[in-house]
Parts: sequence; C-alpha cells; structure tokens
Amino acid sequence: MLNEAASSVSFFGIFVTAAFYLAAVKLQAKTKLTILNPIIVSSAAIIILLLVTDIPFEVYAYGKPLEDGRYDGTGASLFQILLTPTTVCLAIPLYEKLSYLKKYPLAILGGITSGAVTAVGSVLTIKLIFGLNYEQYVTLLPKSVTTAIGMSVSESLGGIVPVTVLLIALTGLVGSVIASFTMKLFKIKHPVAVGLACGTAAHAIGTSRAREFGEIEEAMSGLSIAVCGIMTVVLASVMAMIPI
Repeated sequence: MLNEAASSVSFFGIFVTAAFYLAAVKLQAKTKLTILNPIIVSSAAIIILLLVTDIPFEVYAYGKPLEDGRYDGTGASLFQILLTPTTVCLAIPLYEKLSYLKKYPLAILGGITSGAVTAVGSVLTIKLIFGLNYEQYVTLLPKSVTTAIGMSVSESLGGIVPVTVLLIALTGLVGSVIASFTMKLFKIKHPVAVGLACGTAAHAIGTSRAREFGEIEEAMSGLSIAVCGIMTVVLASVMAMIPI
C-alpha cells in the first residue's frame, strides 16, 4: 500500500528525507550523543523504510514514475543540486574571519597541505597492501574532500562515483564523531588548528561539527574544504597517472 502511495505522489523522497533528518537532529539534541549524527540516523532510517516497504529506490531518488518510463524529477536527488552552492556559502564565515588567514598563512597552508597529502597517501598505501585495481584506486582517492568535488574527481578519473560518495560520507561521519575525542587526546585547543583539522579530515560534515566548537573553527574549516579540495584534485590527477 505504501509502495503504491509513494509512487503516485511527487516530492515523496524530499518529504521523507527532510522529516527523518529533522527528527534525527532533535534526537541528537536531546541525547547529546555524538554517535547519533543526524546524517547517520536519517540515512539508516530511510534505508530501513525502503527495505521494509519495498518502495523502489528510483521513486525515492527521482520522484513519481511517468507513463514513458521516466520520473518527474521531484525525488530526493534534488538535494544533490544544493551541494555546490552550499559549499560556496562556506566562504561567508571565512570572509568574516579573514584576519586569521592573514595572521597565520604558513600554519594554515602547511596544515591543509599535510592533511591533503596524508589523505591521498593513505589511499596509495591501501592500494599497495590490498592490490587494488585502477578503478578501485581512483574511486578511493577523493574520499577526503567534499562531495561536490569528490564526485567530479572520481568521474573524471574513471572511478565508481556512487562508491566514492559513500566513502566521502563515511569519512566525514567518522571524522565528525571522533573530533572531540581527538582534540582532547592530542590537546589541540587553538581554534585555527581545530577548524583546519575538522575541515581537512572530514570536509563539510566536519565543518558542521566545527561550528559547534566556535565561529573561528567554522571559518577555518570552511577554508580547508576549498583549499584541500583543490590540492586533492591536483594530487589525485598526478597519482592516477603514475603506474604502480
């Protein structure tokens, strides 16, 4: 019954995604548990819903089926369109804290560079240890950048884009969950360092976590997303051409 209802209306995927996400935000706010990240909880809830009700993923993602076999485009995939402008909007808090970029230029660029090199280098290590083929290798390379950039890199290099998106989400979620613990473990307290760590290691999801630390942390995290993305594009393109 629910399967037929979902297939007969527009915007089902958007409504379900928004409803589950808002509920997950309230759940985390009430429990104060970092592990209950709204993205993790809402994603799990949507997957369970689709499996239990047998609602086709295409209906959820692309909208109401049409007579010619296409879909009306009102599914949850519309949220994907917002990825790029949302990433661009991170420039606003950066502009407001531009003085910090001018004050710590070498530390900021050095931190972001080390993070980008480490991220790409870890993929190379994984390839050598597990013997990944080229397609698997380039699919992993952009795992530590924001989705809008990572999808383009993976597609241009011949990777498996859906898997890249999954890895990017997992990387961001893990980084967001362990952020507080990591900062305490290594006694990282400077707001610039905290922000760079969140943005470089966990991209946009890390930036949402950095916002909870403070405005400076959020601005530095937003900066690291852009710069780390550019560096990763260059590094991934070069490493993909090296015969290993």
